[in-house]
Amino acid sequence: MNGVRIPHRVGRPRTRPGRVLADKAYANRAIRTWLRRHHVTATIAEPDDQIANRQRKGPTGVRPPAFDQTQYRRRNTVERAVNKLKAFRAVADRYDKRDYMYQATLDVATIKIWLRDLAQRC
Repeated sequence: MNGVRIPHRVGRPRTRPGRVLADKAYANRAIRTWLRRHHVTATIAEPDDQIANRQRKGPTGVRPPAFDQTQYRRRNTVERAVNKLKAFRAVADRYDKRDYMYQATLDVATIKIWLRDLAQRC
């Protein structure tokens, strides 16, 4: 989280995101507690075993965490875009030593993906 910088028009950039979208692997108590303590909204799917354990406890079980289905679906779009970028070996393995060269590699890969998708639509 230390690398996050969200620029504002005026003042210093925000260093904390407003929302975190994560998969079921990040649905543990420590992560949810940390996010809650730092006032970050979490959209993390609950694993089946946690649901079963909560339901088994019945009325003494805790309330399920808040979950926004539409926000979670948007996460899939981002993951597919990242996977398209990782199809390029230079992006996935990060051969470039300097950050500006890696950014240029990302830009070229993004343009290739955009042109390929554009050609498929025509």
